[in-house]
Amino acid sequence: MGSSSVAKRQLVLFAAALVLAVASARRRPVHLRLYMHDITGGPGQTAVPLVNGTGPLNPSMPAGSRFGDTTAIDDLLTEGPGVESKPVGRAQGTYTLASLREPVLVVTMTVALTAGPYNGSTLVVAGRDSVLDETRELAVVGGTGQLRRASGHVLWRTAKLESAVHWVLELQVHASVPADRHSHKVAIIQ
Repeated sequence: MGSSSVAKRQLVLFAAALVLAVASARRRPVHLRLYMHDITGGPGQTAVPLVNGTGPLNPSMPAGSRFGDTTAIDDLLTEGPGVESKPVGRAQGTYTLASLREPVLVVTMTVALTAGPYNGSTLVVAGRDSVLDETRELAVVGGTGQLRRASGHVLWRTAKLESAVHWVLELQVHASVPADRHSHKVAIIQ
């Protein structure tokens, strides 16, 4: 390549980096802390088996768990870890046992918020949940309403076990949305 071609290429790369920097500067942060109540049995069940996997038994999961098992969820989201805490929405979607040997679920869900500054808005969350890790990271891949075009991540951890069938997960959302030219506020729910 001639020096002229190298200079043009460097100019194009610089311009692309500048466009990305300006675009990211026009985003506002969104931080949420939510608690998800996943109840797999008994009264108040919010997670039900949808597909019984036909793959081999997974030795790291409860007896009878098979590769491909898929569960549908409609889990309560609360402001605090207690089930009596203020409801703030629902987590609706699925998780699938996606490993032959490890306790790994693939999660796809929509967080539908029903209280607070983002009431009526949603976040779409997807990713790998390695159940035994203390903290897992899933992606925020979109949203609607005031959270339209959200991107970022969710730090996801098991906060406590209410019972053998009631897991409480803490979701710390770290995302951003395009900045509204009329508002530059940062909303934080904790």
